[in-house]
Amino acid sequence: MPELPEVESIKLQLKKFIVGHKILNIEIRYGKKFEGEKGKVEGAKIQDVRRFAKALVIDLSNSYSIVIHVKLTGQLIYEGPNLKKGHQLSKKVIGGLGGKHTHIIFHLDKGGKLYFNDVRKFGWMKVIQKSKLKNQTEFIGKLGPEPLINANDPPENPLTLDKFREILSKSSQAIKIVLMDQEKISGVGNIYANDALWLAGIKPVRKAKDLREDEVKKLFKSIIDVLKEGIKRGGASELAFVTPDGSEGKYQDFTLVYGREGESCKNCKTAIRKIKIGGRGTYFCPNCQS
Repeated sequence: MPELPEVESIKLQLKKFIVGHKILNIEIRYGKKFEGEKGKVEGAKIQDVRRFAKALVIDLSNSYSIVIHVKLTGQLIYEGPNLKKGHQLSKKVIGGLGGKHTHIIFHLDKGGKLYFNDVRKFGWMKVIQKSKLKNQTEFIGKLGPEPLINANDPPENPLTLDKFREILSKSSQAIKIVLMDQEKISGVGNIYANDALWLAGIKPVRKAKDLREDEVKKLFKSIIDVLKEGIKRGGASELAFVTPDGSEGKYQDFTLVYGREGESCKNCKTAIRKIKIGGRGTYFCPNCQS
């Protein structure tokens, strides 16, 4: 599932492409993926695109917003005057645009279109009143504090070192499970949790509350470092992720430990091991992480 860097990469491109466009019509091909009355947002102008952890919010010129969660294989792809012509779509856009995996199409002014593709059909969209965004949106309302990756665009509930220390001190769970719990810390998923723990030299199975103060500080910084690197690389296109211009991210080529079972550790050359924690593939160096 796309994590904070992937969804941030989507947000940054959507802000360039669709802000200022007016929604003329929403074509819903698969009704289960769209909740709410489309008539309440048709005719409105797109004013902003925000991100809450792994969710996107499109703010409109009226009193409504559209909340989007791409989930496992969802894709938001733009066509229109704000994108240079001749851009090639990734092969991960299965069926192309307007094909059998296109479930929703936003028809915008000036010939623009925003397609929502989703092979597995886990993603969704909801029309929400802006004033009730946090209360009505179950996902957003339950989110824990979010790592600060851009001081010029801080989240509404930023994860501070004090908050991080408190969260870990209260949990007997494996540290990797805590990092991935969206109600405790939002935005971090499997890829970046693995890499942050390797960067901090912490074994993923250790109990969160057992981490020393120096380890807590190092892990806090490591989380921010790997998330920033993920954004710099445009996210990781491990499965179906593409940005709104149809391009793939590159972080999968720069992971520190994730997906590198059997490869040599970048620090000590020990073979990377893979185990399962909470049902998720977990990668670590048995020598560097303790």
